[in-house]
Amino acid sequence: MNEIKCAVAMNQIGYPINGQKTAVFNEKSSGFHIEEEGTKRIVYRGKTSQPAFDRSSGSEVRKGGFSELAKPGTYVLVDDEGNRSTPFALEERPYGELHNGLLKAFYYLRCGETLDEKYAGEWGHKSCHTKLGVVHGEEGVYLDGNGGWHDAGDYGKYVVAGAKAVADLLLAYEMYPKAFVNSIPLPESDQVMPDVLHECKVELDFLFKMQDKRSGGVYHKLTTRHFPGLSIMPEDDLDELVFSPISAAATASYAAIMAFASRIYRTYDLSYADQCLRSAEYAWEWILKHPEAGGFKNPADITTGEYGDGCLFDEKYWAAAELYHTTNQEKYHSAFREYSTESFPKCELGWADVGGYGTISYLRKGKTEENQTLYDSLQEELISEAERLLSICENDGYGISLEEKDYMWGSNMVLMNRAMLLLIAMEWSPKPEYVKAAAQHLHYLLGQNTLHLSYVTGFGTHSVMKPHHRPSVGDDVDAPVPGMVAGGPNRNLNDEIMERTLQGKPAAASYIDHEDSYAGNEITIYWNSPALFVVSYFNQK
Repeated sequence: MNEIKCAVAMNQIGYPINGQKTAVFNEKSSGFHIEEEGTKRIVYRGKTSQPAFDRSSGSEVRKGGFSELAKPGTYVLVDDEGNRSTPFALEERPYGELHNGLLKAFYYLRCGETLDEKYAGEWGHKSCHTKLGVVHGEEGVYLDGNGGWHDAGDYGKYVVAGAKAVADLLLAYEMYPKAFVNSIPLPESDQVMPDVLHECKVELDFLFKMQDKRSGGVYHKLTTRHFPGLSIMPEDDLDELVFSPISAAATASYAAIMAFASRIYRTYDLSYADQCLRSAEYAWEWILKHPEAGGFKNPADITTGEYGDGCLFDEKYWAAAELYHTTNQEKYHSAFREYSTESFPKCELGWADVGGYGTISYLRKGKTEENQTLYDSLQEELISEAERLLSICENDGYGISLEEKDYMWGSNMVLMNRAMLLLIAMEWSPKPEYVKAAAQHLHYLLGQNTLHLSYVTGFGTHSVMKPHHRPSVGDDVDAPVPGMVAGGPNRNLNDEIMERTLQGKPAAASYIDHEDSYAGNEITIYWNSPALFVVSYFNQK
């Protein structure tokens, strides 16, 4: 990746007129002004803070605020050393196109259907992976696994990953429905059900096919036995599809997301909502019958993404919470209480650590006289975690909640998960500081970082151009498929090109925009999904 010659780090998309507006400087500048793009008329002057050393970026930074500037327009910030920022907008809702782009990315990741020019533009492709898949270990047993989303830069489809992504999207819609009033559009757009629910239904319909109709258990994933080459387009990936064995993690995550979906879709399609709930309860029966089931391991002949998990209490906790929330049945409440006594993170929102989804569902159901003690305890834990994140933000040069150790594989998921949690905490502790901190996380994602790079393809003056994403590599289009969040800096340098080129770099600079960097520059559905949640908050009408 070429170094971007810019000394002013800013959100390259822009800032809400009434929101907090900051820039981060890495030069000796003590002041700055803001001018209108085009006319160069100066509309604001400000001072920067004293320099402070930022450990994660390994540099001294200064901050400058300009929240008082509230006139809509497009501007450029110029520091007193003459360094110019990228242009940025001030609008009431500057993230409308970004919001559509982050959601549209899921359409581009659809499997099993032709993406035609009307909706996909120049990034379309033919239908793919439409053949039946064989059930691993059951010779001669073939099932339909058509549909859903490709998980990431590869073409695998993984239940635990899909459940996390759909949960983020459904939560975004449930909490911020006014962010979804505009159509993207999608082939299914009907001006009745919001497009986000049409898109989630694509994945849910696929997940139905992952449930073993004989037992209620859920196959862990549907992939080929090995990853195809990086330039292979979806329709050219013709190796045999394999349903990997049933796992407890997949089955519990499936039960959770189907129970959640049942509540959301009940307004629009009663029959579909009932189908979701029946399948969730069937999966729960499998969980009860297989208490000894452990984490998933790849069969010896399969080398695609494993999505292994050493702790399954959090998946079961989440499933019990969603089933209780949906049905109000005491058997699920009792199970939730039982799992809540186990030791696992109760506020995490990852694909492996899903306890936060259980906690959020339980709290959003509401406090009763019966559950007051547990409710208060979980609420206190959620707010305590938000406060912990806030304290990290206050000591970070870019105002985000990542410490050096958090710049790992998928650091941008950690970033957006934490911004998501800060916004969710507002429901029980409405502190403006949480919103300001969440906004800083979004600013970072969109360019206010030490690399001055927007980590969302197609959005920002300097954005990711070479994601580890097979269609973006294999098509004949120079620009990558837009709206996709890259994994971000990874201090562990877990791929060959990172290890070769980034030795000695600070944590927040341990990133290269290169298609071979699967540990830093891959895209996934569950990196996009928390980003969409956060942008939804700021895109409400």
